[in-house]
Amino acid sequence: MTPHPRIGDWYRLRGGESFEVVAVDDDDGTIDIQYFDGTVEEMDQEDWESQWADGALDTAEAPEDWSGSVDIERADEDGRSSEPIGEDRELRASSLEGIDLFE
Repeated sequence: MTPHPRIGDWYRLRGGESFEVVAVDDDDGTIDIQYFDGTVEEMDQEDWESQWADGALDTAEAPEDWSGSVDIERADEDGRSSEPIGEDRELRASSLEGIDLFE
């Protein structure tokens, strides 16, 4: 029996990279998958089922370093970013002075 793809679960194609299921559209019969490098592809439900039947698709563990598919800066051990903050970057919220709350 072919398992239904679950959003957030990781799978691997035989001889290929692992990927995460990021969306399932049962009405259209499509599954959106995202590889670790951030590449997103769409797979038909029929392809999913045939690859399971052929043994070409299997469950996989999520990678330890999940930051590959998201655009973030790596932080050092104490939680600070390794990138310096630019002088032109404003770190504080602007003042609420002058806002009329009763408009």
